[in-house]
Amino acid sequence: MSGFLHFVKKETLHILRDRRTMLVVLLMPVVQILLFGFAISTEVNNINFFAVAPHRTEAVRQQIERMGANPYFTFKGYIDQSRIDEVLRSGRAAAVVVFAKDYDRLIEGVATGSLDEAAVQFVLDASNPNNAGTDLSYLQSTFYSAGSGSAAAMMPAVRVLYNPQMKSSYNFVPGIMGLIFILICAMMTSVSIVREKESGTMEVLLVSPVRPIWIISAKMIPYFLLSCMALVIILLLAHYVLGVPMSGSMAVLVGLSLLYLLLSLALGLFISTVAHTQVVAIIISGMLLMLPVIMLSGMLFPVENMPGILRLLSCIVPARWYIEAVRKLMIAGLSFPAVWQECCILFAMTVALVAVALKKFNDKLE
Repeated sequence: MSGFLHFVKKETLHILRDRRTMLVVLLMPVVQILLFGFAISTEVNNINFFAVAPHRTEAVRQQIERMGANPYFTFKGYIDQSRIDEVLRSGRAAAVVVFAKDYDRLIEGVATGSLDEAAVQFVLDASNPNNAGTDLSYLQSTFYSAGSGSAAAMMPAVRVLYNPQMKSSYNFVPGIMGLIFILICAMMTSVSIVREKESGTMEVLLVSPVRPIWIISAKMIPYFLLSCMALVIILLLAHYVLGVPMSGSMAVLVGLSLLYLLLSLALGLFISTVAHTQVVAIIISGMLLMLPVIMLSGMLFPVENMPGILRLLSCIVPARWYIEAVRKLMIAGLSFPAVWQECCILFAMTVALVAVALKKFNDKLE
């Protein structure tokens, strides 16, 4: 046992002296969590709009003031109807609100139920359809919520649970956790073992009195501890910087994350038995793991919207089950019974990967 502890100490010191590795392992989670939390956002926070109002009545003025007071809108001024195409093409505005000539009479018709034509028209720039859809929903909500008489009653009551502000960081943080741990554990572990093979020091280690399984474990433990540090950093940044709630059980969340870390380490060990050079190990653990995690795990795109064959492929991506469970725990505030299925799948994957990786590693030794 003392020999094993000495190996762990040696590997830990080796990693601590490697500034590039420490920079990647500890700085990458911070950069990615802040990048996805702030810079990459699906929210629309500033909609510039012009207004076309043939008769600037008191009702029109009040509606414009309500919209201008909304932090999501910026009123750029009144224009003639002939200039709508010009301001949209130039990018000076994302939308134009066109009030009818008899806007006052028409909104009174809404209140009495005798509406026969539209009181207002929205003209939007749909060159970016995602933004246009968000802009339209924001515009509609301002008119219906601020309408007079029974205008507000015409719309159904809507209650948004778990993420009422529709913040994109609530969606990205669990996905980033699934991505970062795969990259740190799998990539760093596989590259570290393959580097020992390339330099010829692995054979020297294997002839020592310590069993090969303990040598491999000693190389994996420091990366496991670094990943635990990354987990703490991510959770602190997510909660205190991005405002992501930690509604569920923290014990279950941490336990699930530790299981996912072990799975990622086993995946890195498996890659090291396949790759013969560090370049190949980086390509396999970086490119071949990163793309499935981003595209098939539900990190960016809902799994339910994928074609059938891709949904089946996503079932073998460990990050899919981890991200689903983390969202249930962090965002929805659910407890262990709600994520037991994901935990069982991840545990089964971990056992299978460890068994296959150790078998292939032993075969390589023989």
